[in-house]
Amino acid sequence: MDARTEKARRIWEHRAGRYDLGRHCEHVAIRNTREILCGGARGHTLEVAVGTGRNLDFYPPQVRLVGLDLSPAMLARARNRAERLERPIALVEADARRLPFADRSFETVVCTLSLCTIPDQEGSLREMRRVLAPGGRLLLVDHIEYTRMPLRLRERRSEHPRRLPREVAEEVGFQVGHHDRVFFGLVERVVAHRPH
Repeated sequence: MDARTEKARRIWEHRAGRYDLGRHCEHVAIRNTREILCGGARGHTLEVAVGTGRNLDFYPPQVRLVGLDLSPAMLARARNRAERLERPIALVEADARRLPFADRSFETVVCTLSLCTIPDQEGSLREMRRVLAPGGRLLLVDHIEYTRMPLRLRERRSEHPRRLPREVAEEVGFQVGHHDRVFFGLVERVVAHRPH
């Protein structure tokens, strides 16, 4: 694990205990987006950066779900939530930039509001594409670069500036079928697929 990944892991280990406290304050557009995207999952599904399992309520019952996260503390909370919901899920501790799965293993990959925290957006999306079967779907929602001053200047000076998720997905070979913005234009939803 490189230094950037180790730093991210420490941050999420520290935040795990408080992460769900703000869940009830989450904007309705974000909650609806979670429900819409996760409801579109089919077959063998991987959720990258599953966190505390906030999305577990929204997956169709027939989905065979695998959740991956860098933080053991987050995974422990996801495991507890899955048990309360009686939702079968395999939970894996791993880095999104080095997914421990064979090529073409999943029909769907989901990533919600997490890509912006992964040190290498391009590398992690490249891995998501690798583990998707041809025709498989990427369901993604993420924060984007701030568009107004002075926040735009702050963003560009940050260690890992955010980019449009759809542009990064296209760069690594996904075909974007739908994209739009919610939450005052600060969040982008993307539905894409891996070409055959």
